Amino acid sequence: MAPPPRGAGVVAGPVPKHAQLRAILVRAITTDLAPDAPIPSERELVEAYRVSRMTVREAIGQLVNEGLLYRVHGKGTFVAPAAVQSQLHLASFSDDMRRRGHEPSSRVLAADLRTPPPAVARALELPAGVRAVHVERLRLADGVPMAHEVTHYPEHLVPGLLELDLSGSTYDLLAARYGLAPTTGEQALTAESAARPVAALLGTVAGAPLLLFDRTTRAGDVVVEHTTSRYRADRYSVRMSLDRTADRVPAPPTPRSPT
Repeated sequence: MAPPPRGAGVVAGPVPKHAQLRAILVRAITTDLAPDAPIPSERELVEAYRVSRMTVREAIGQLVNEGLLYRVHGKGTFVAPAAVQSQLHLASFSDDMRRRGHEPSSRVLAADLRTPPPAVARALELPAGVRAVHVERLRLADGVPMAHEVTHYPEHLVPGLLELDLSGSTYDLLAARYGLAPTTGEQALTAESAARPVAALLGTVAGAPLLLFDRTTRAGDVVVEHTTSRYRADRYSVRMSLDRTADRVPAPPTPRSPT
């Protein structure tokens, strides 16, 4: 991003200066700068556009919150890579990433038997106190942390699962080894701020926005897993198709005039 003429593009008027500067930076991000490229420092932007440091910080802060920029403490502010987009559908993380043109991988952080939290036990339709297979993984796309994932499986359905390689698609394992190919699922999507331990795993800062997916999956009528996934909101987005026609009530027929 070459330094512009002093004051160019930012003028006094009805549009706030921070909004004008934000628009200038967006154009540079989308047309001139590559992912992970640095943007000019606050001092350079102040001098180039003859605006206050507060104006610069407000414009940059908005773009960081929107996921277009990211900060590295002590180094500066950089262009964020484009977010991976996902259409809502039932698919493993591995399949989802490959469909988006990325190479998936996983790092298994924990794999053991433990008593799941009450809400997870209810989702798995397990009696209170019954243990489940617990698997915690860091999910990566092209080697970059994308999500932190915690999954529970009913122990009686997946004997020997802990002895297998869990770094790939467990949906494939469920289908091939146990005859439990996932067929349907229920999923809730909410937002939360990254706690410090999760932020460290995902390579972001505490308080960064995350997309939280809570999913229960079935193979036919049998509940086979419950998964909680926390995705970096600046690296992952969700697309949904919307259609009003499914619930639209047909209009009543127009009365005919008597003849």
